[in-house]
Amino acid sequence: MSGEQVMDGNTNTGVPDSPAARLQALFEGHRLTPTQRRIAHSMVRRAADVPFLSSVELAELAGVSQPSVTRFAVALGFDGYPALRRHLREVAPVEQRAGTASYNEYQQAVEAEIANLRHLSELLADPRPVHEAGRLLAASRPLPVLGLRAAAAQAYGFAYFAAKVHPDVRLLDEGGTMVHDRIDGAERAGASALLCFALPRHPREVVDTLAYAKEAGLTVVTVADSAFAPVAKVSDLLLPAAVGTGLAFDTACAPMLLGRMLLEAMCDDLPQAQARLEEFDARAAARGLFVE
Repeated sequence: MSGEQVMDGNTNTGVPDSPAARLQALFEGHRLTPTQRRIAHSMVRRAADVPFLSSVELAELAGVSQPSVTRFAVALGFDGYPALRRHLREVAPVEQRAGTASYNEYQQAVEAEIANLRHLSELLADPRPVHEAGRLLAASRPLPVLGLRAAAAQAYGFAYFAAKVHPDVRLLDEGGTMVHDRIDGAERAGASALLCFALPRHPREVVDTLAYAKEAGLTVVTVADSAFAPVAKVSDLLLPAAVGTGLAFDTACAPMLLGRMLLEAMCDDLPQAQARLEEFDARAAARGLFVE
């Protein structure tokens, strides 16, 4: 992974592995080409479906050629893709093999999000990456928070709450030529880290912006949908939280929850966090800001 730190799911929690966790464990320790990383990323995103996809279907899903899928399976130590798929079917939970035919499409979307949250829970059995991210974010003055296109809502939500406890949060939710200028401004003002929310489809501009931020000397902390997302190579600390893909537009319950956990970890490293929250509550009450 080019040396970046990634929160993984190797810790034994006593909780059954999710399909995504098993896939990520299968990929670990293998040096994958960019095309193979793309296949791995697509498989993690559709972890529940992968054991039942043909090589052609997986190739279409990943946007690669069918021979690339075969070479990918061989790189993982299998004789070919049929052997890889057979392995995935053998290790799939009974309930997954049985399918979810009794659920309608909306229920299936909910079940998929529940599975994503379970996977996130497994990863958090080792909370050290989140603690480290909280420390980095709390220490950065100012703290730029980047999120473009599909990830803009996640970045906005984090920045909204972070501003209540952090003295200087700068939301970067619009791309274009100005985003590099704003990173320059943050770095000159003393920023030491940048938080990025990166969700599919991943804009090329996000990858370029994170590379620019690293060149400027900022430590890049990224919440992404997969450890194999394109932003992994330009992130210093990547925290994966899968998105749901069963509806017309992706659902992002796990990334949102992980963002709130980063807020909690950041508050733990901000000595004035509680005082700032109490001050805000007092001012809000004086202004009649909320309906009780």
